[in-house]
Amino acid sequence: MVSAVESMAANTSWSALGKATDLRNRILFTLGLLIVYRLGTFIPVPGIDGTALRQFMESAGQGIGGMVSMFTGGALGRMGIFALGIMPYISASIIVQLMTSMVPALEQLKKEGEQGRKKINQYTRFGTVALATLQAYGLAVSLEAGDIAADPGMYFRIACMITLVGGTMFLMWLGEQITARGIGNGISLIIFVGIIAEVPAAIAQFFSSGRSGAISPAVIVGVLVMVIVTIMFVVFMERALRKIHIQYPRRQVGQKMYDGGSSHLPVKVNPAGVIPAIFASSLLLLPITISTFSGNSTGPVMSVLLANFGPGQPLYLLFFVLMIVFFAYFYTFNVSFKPDDVADNLKNQNGFVPGIRPGKKTAEYLEYVVNRVLVLGSAYLVAVMLLPEILRGQFAIPFYFGGTSVLIVVSVTMDTIQQVQSHLLAHQYEGLLERSQLRGKSGKPRKKRSPVRR
Repeated sequence: MVSAVESMAANTSWSALGKATDLRNRILFTLGLLIVYRLGTFIPVPGIDGTALRQFMESAGQGIGGMVSMFTGGALGRMGIFALGIMPYISASIIVQLMTSMVPALEQLKKEGEQGRKKINQYTRFGTVALATLQAYGLAVSLEAGDIAADPGMYFRIACMITLVGGTMFLMWLGEQITARGIGNGISLIIFVGIIAEVPAAIAQFFSSGRSGAISPAVIVGVLVMVIVTIMFVVFMERALRKIHIQYPRRQVGQKMYDGGSSHLPVKVNPAGVIPAIFASSLLLLPITISTFSGNSTGPVMSVLLANFGPGQPLYLLFFVLMIVFFAYFYTFNVSFKPDDVADNLKNQNGFVPGIRPGKKTAEYLEYVVNRVLVLGSAYLVAVMLLPEILRGQFAIPFYFGGTSVLIVVSVTMDTIQQVQSHLLAHQYEGLLERSQLRGKSGKPRKKRSPVRR
């Protein structure tokens, strides 16, 4: 039998959005801050030669320049104040999460509740400033080496670093405000908007290449079909779960005996999300990034790396696969799903897997199940990440189309829609309580009674 909550969720109508004042205000607040972010991508860093920058980005747009510009919403291509984007904060968050799982002091801090969480967030902000400062300095030096700075020198470097680090910290504040007072995850929505903003121009460039004859119509149709199929596949896999049956025994509370119940422990097929793809892409694109912003001054070691680890090369694809699989397992067992912690929580709640003893045996069973599930999850990530890379190398698609962007767009869209539906459901539930005034036989509202002490 369908529960009342499930029935209400199924009957939730999007027309109720106009009546949900709080939800509407949250959506408008989120849209306003995202518009501020988009406007900031058009404000240039002081001291940049615009003509030289356009020529440089046109030459680098097919490789790392196109990918990084897409993730920053075009701010890198215009060298805007948000050129670093939100990626330093993402990198600092991932590093702090990994250190929390490996350093006992940070792990104990995580267990201290709200105070510990605030302390960890403070460490993340410090890490964001450090990473953004290093990246801003490297970008300033690279701009000088590429003759993009109008007046190179120490003043330009300092001004560029202050502007870029300030832009990243402002984006981090925007993301936190969206998460607290808006709808959805603010950091994810900023990345989402940055990707979506560059898609129309990339599609127009793709179709213009088809009209000029550079790409055949069959390839265009094939790419469009592949994009649709990939999105459907990502949606299916991101919603896929492996449910582990959990049984709870009968228990006695005071004079009453409560029957035992059962539930399921959901294990996602891809518990790590897009983290393995981001880590693998960042590491593999590091040599190309260095060579792109350092001009032609590459040594013999860098030349060998570029020749063998360039996009589309066999060694590049091989190491891409290995790192995706490695990070999928590493991040899952160290951050997103720890079998020992899950087993301890089940034991504290008197829950157990049928046929498995609580404690160590349950942890071993959970590790065994997650290992098998991750075989499918890592294979799914590899397929989504490699297919666009192979197609771009074989058919010379003139814009960056990667599995990471598809994963981020689909995941953020699903999460935001789910949060909107949750707010609509809560609003509908509150309206139902307001309308359901219990009345007596005389038709008059019942008088409020003081709660009975039991």
